This record gives sequence, structure tokens and C-alpha cells, in this order.
Amino acid sequence: MKEKIRDIGSLKGEILIFGGVYSNLQALESFKQVAEERKIPASNIICTGDIVGYCAQPEQCVQLVKDWGIHCIAGNVELNLRDEADDCGCNFDEGGRCDVFSRQWYPYAQKQVSIESLDWIASLPEFIEFNWNNKKVLVLHGSLFNTSEFVFKSTPWALKQANFDLVKAEMILAGHCGIPFAQHNNKLSWLNAGVIGMPANDGNTEVWYLRLSSEIEQGYVFETLKYDHQKANALMLEQPLPKSYAKTLLTGIWDNCEILPEEETTMQGMVLTL
Repeated sequence: MKEKIRDIGSLKGEILIFGGVYSNLQALESFKQVAEERKIPASNIICTGDIVGYCAQPEQCVQLVKDWGIHCIAGNVELNLRDEADDCGCNFDEGGRCDVFSRQWYPYAQKQVSIESLDWIASLPEFIEFNWNNKKVLVLHGSLFNTSEFVFKSTPWALKQANFDLVKAEMILAGHCGIPFAQHNNKLSWLNAGVIGMPANDGNTEVWYLRLSSEIEQGYVFETLKYDHQKANALMLEQPLPKSYAKTLLTGIWDNCEILPEEETTMQGMVLTL
């Protein structure tokens, strides 16, 4: 496990956490603009993985993140691209809608991503650790035990506790599940920044990221991001990509809730209060 974790030392000041770019260049460019307006350096920006995904511009997204010089871990999509796997690694139910759609967008992404980008992807760690505000912080994608594991707010705390216990962290910053949330227990904090490449199934076209700041009472705040979702939608429709996912960019509603537990399924279309 230790060899998969990259220690980036101690960070000071504000930190931006985001993930799930999902090949959505318009969202990524808007997020970068937010970082520049806030004057947050690349050394204080962390991506929780899945730069590549459902949308139209995987190569451009990888190159932007690489050239930006921010910290980034490999999501399950990056791991499977690196390993030349024939699917995205999400372990969707065979024959389900997510499985069928992944057979469209993943081969498209494989063809688009360059050898140069694959070499860079191969250099990414699976996990990052650092110290911030007198806390040991761990960044992961799904969980320490399975990068593809979907961990939601309703997921039993025992599973989350096992992650904390393994690395003795006090704060975990996660991604993958697509829906932002915060959960605290015994002075431990599990924060999922959400994703910027797709809406959070909340009926809103804006997407989510996380900002850490010692000047905020609880130490963090979830923030929404506006971007040119209509352009992202149009670019998807020009390519052999799932039209249902392109529609999600316009409606803020997922095509299906196959991966969601019951609690999160009942929240579809509801405004998130974080």
C-alpha cells in the first residue's frame, strides 16, 4: 500500500479539490479560471482522478491537467487506460445501462488519448497524502481497498473507518461516486468533492468542487461551478458518445440510478444543501 501513496509534504493556505473531469474540457477550463482568479497556485490544487470519461475531449483534458502541474491521482479510468484494459473498470452490472454506455465512451476515449498522455497517466500515484491545518490528509478515488468502489454518504461508516485506520489519516478527500458530501465521526472527516464533468443528479447544470480553508469555521466549503454546458453537450452529440449522457449536461439529471443506494436514489432531482 505504502508504495502507491505519494507524500506531497505540508500544504498551507487555501486548497482546491476537484475530480471527475470526465473529458469535459469546458468545465475544466472554467475551473482553472476560478483557481486563477483566486490566485491559488498549482501546488495547492488536487484532482481526485477520472480526468477521462464520458465527454468529448479526453486528450485535451489530460494535456491541460498535465501542463497545469497540479497534483493528481489516478482514477479507475486512468488505471485501466494505463493497463490497456477493455473497459473503464467501474464493474457495472453486465447488460445494464451504465455497462452499455461504457462500451461507447470508453473505446472512444482509448482512441483519443495519445501515447504521450498515457505515459503521463502511468506516472500518477493512486493516492496522495499531505499535512494541512495540523491534520494528516489522504486523497483517494473510491477507497483504499478498491479504486472503483462507490462510497456514498449512506455507505456504512464502518467501511470508511477501515480506510482511516489503514493509513491513520484524520481527513479523507474522495471522488468517484459523482455526488458531493461531508461526513464526520470521532473527529474524522470524509469529504467527497463531487465531480466537475457531470451534474450531481440534482437537476442543476452547475457542478461541484471543494475548497479547504483554515479561515472557514469547519475548514471547508463546497462550491458550484458554471461552465458552457451547452457547448459540452453539442460536442458530445458530434461524436459516437451516449446521447443520454449529453442530455444530462442540459438537465442535471442522470439517465439512471443503477449505481446509487436507495437513499441517494430518492434524492434525484433534489437541490443539494452542503
